[in-house]
Amino acid sequence: MQNSAEFRRSLLEASPADRVAPVLLRWYAILSLVYAQKLTVEIVVGNERRPCPLEWLDSFCMRNFTNSADFDDTLPTGEGQLEASFRVSPDQLASAMAAWLTQRGKGNGQPVIVEIKSAPETNSVTP
Repeated sequence: MQNSAEFRRSLLEASPADRVAPVLLRWYAILSLVYAQKLTVEIVVGNERRPCPLEWLDSFCMRNFTNSADFDDTLPTGEGQLEASFRVSPDQLASAMAAWLTQRGKGNGQPVIVEIKSAPETNSVTP
């Protein structure tokens, strides 16, 4: 395993094309570890269950709206879809999100229940 100085030196000595691959591989490894949990987020208001709207996920996951660093390692990826680091507890995230959405009136006067589960594995094969 190379240390940082050896890695930088090897990049400087490599051709431009050879410099890109190691950097991209490191970034890919970092990002795949940071957002390693694929989660589904459903909300329940009264008797209605549906995927959490992307707009609500975006608002909650932005620190300037929640004023909490606990969920900085979250990334909304679609309606009812969220990726998070392993530092994020789905149960704590669901509880905090439910309180936040209820406080903002997203349940139209009713409490908002948030259920977060691991997303089913998708085995996509690229040709």
